[in-house]
Amino acid sequence: MKNPPYLPVLEVMGGQCCSLPRFSGTPWCAPIKLKHGAVSCRTPRGDHHRNVMGTRCKIRCNQGYESQSSEVVCMASKHWSSNYACREIRCPKLDMPVNGGYKCSDGSDFNSRCQFFCSPGFSLKGQKTATCQHTSVWSVGVPTCVDLDPPKIKCPTLKDKWAEPRKLTARVTWDTPEGVDTADGILTDVILKGKLSKSDFPEGLHKMSYTVFDRAGNKGSCRFTVRVRVRRCSPLFPPDNGYMKCDGDKDNYGASCEFKCTGGFELQGSAARVCQYGLTWSGSDTTCAPMNINVGVRSAAALLDQFYEKRRLLIISAPTAANHNYRFQMTNLQHAQCGLDLRHVTVIELVGTYPAQVGRIRHRLLTPALALQLRILLRIPQRSFYMVLVDKQGIDKQRYPFPITTAELFTTIDTFPLRKDEMELQQEAGQSCQS
Repeated sequence: MKNPPYLPVLEVMGGQCCSLPRFSGTPWCAPIKLKHGAVSCRTPRGDHHRNVMGTRCKIRCNQGYESQSSEVVCMASKHWSSNYACREIRCPKLDMPVNGGYKCSDGSDFNSRCQFFCSPGFSLKGQKTATCQHTSVWSVGVPTCVDLDPPKIKCPTLKDKWAEPRKLTARVTWDTPEGVDTADGILTDVILKGKLSKSDFPEGLHKMSYTVFDRAGNKGSCRFTVRVRVRRCSPLFPPDNGYMKCDGDKDNYGASCEFKCTGGFELQGSAARVCQYGLTWSGSDTTCAPMNINVGVRSAAALLDQFYEKRRLLIISAPTAANHNYRFQMTNLQHAQCGLDLRHVTVIELVGTYPAQVGRIRHRLLTPALALQLRILLRIPQRSFYMVLVDKQGIDKQRYPFPITTAELFTTIDTFPLRKDEMELQQEAGQSCQS
C-alpha cells in the first residue's frame, strides 16, 4: 500500500535524520490551458496545485466564445470531467429567401449581422436584418420576398377617327398592348373592357381599358379612349307644304334627302340634295309654291298636263246644277275637303249642256269650249250625271254613273300604287284628318 500523499518523507542528510516538508497534493489531471477565456479553480484542501484530484474549475469564455461546461472537475481517471475549451459561437447557416438573398458581415459567427434583400419586383416581408446571438440563435427568422408590385401595361394612344361617307361608324384598329411584370415576368392574359380592335365604333367617345394580372394576383391596368366623329352638314328641314325623306342620319357626310310637295303645291329648287365632304349641301334650296293652274289654255290636254304627277282628278259632270245626284255628291264632298287634300285630289265640275255649259275648278271658271273638250276627251255624257277618277299618271282609273260616298272614294284611291308612299310620308310628318 502506497503512503498517503500528504505524509512527510524522512531523509537522512549528513548523518542526521530530519523531516523535510513537501508540497501537499500531487498533480493529477493535465493543467488547464484555456484560450479565449479565463479559469478559476478550487482544490479540495487549498492545495498549491490546481490540478489535483477533486479540483473544481470554473470556465469563463470571452465574449463570442462558449464552453461545453461552465465547470469541470479533475476525476480519478486523470481527466477533466468534460471538454472545457472555449469555442467560437456560431449560428446555423441561414436559409436563402426565395426570390432574394442576404449579405453577412462575418458569416455565421457571433455578432455577425446579416442583411436581407429581394430580387427586383419583390418586396421584403419581415425584418431586414438578423444578428447571431450568444445563444447561437439568430435574432429573427428568415423573411420572405413577396411580389407586391403591380405589372405595367401601356394602352395605345389613338387619334380621332372620322366616319366613312354615308356611314355613322368608323373602323378602329390598334395593337393589343403587352404587360410587363417586374418580378417573375409571368402574366395572365390581357383583358379588354370595351369593343375589340378592328370593330366599327359609332359616333361619340368610347372609354376603354386593359387589365392584366401577375401570378401573385397583382393587377395592372390602363385606360384609353376611342372618339369617332361624323362630318355633318347644317340640318335641312322639310319645306312648308312638303315632305323630306333622308337616309343615314339626315345630315351626315354622304346622306341624301329627297323632297316632295303636298297636293296643290309645286316643287321649286332641288328635288334631292346630298351632304358633301366640304359640309355643304349640293343643289339649291327647296320650296313648295302653290300650284298655279292656268285655265286659259286652249285644249283639254293642256289643262290635264298641268296635273300630271302632281294631282289626282275627280271630274263631276251633270246636265244642270239642280241635278239631284250632283247636289248629293257635292254636298258629300264639302265635308271631306281634308281627305281630298290629303289624297291630292282636285275636283273639276262640268255643269250644263253645250253651249250653256260651264266648268269650274274651285273658284276658277273654265270656258264653255274647254269644258266641252274635257267631256269629249274623257268620253263623259252631257245629259246625265257622271264621274271620272284620274290618277297622277293621267290614267282613267274609275267611272261612276251614280254618286258615291267619300269613304268609297277614299278606299279606292288608297289602293293606287303611289298612295302607299304618300301615306308613309304623311304619317312621318304627322299629317292626318281627324274627321
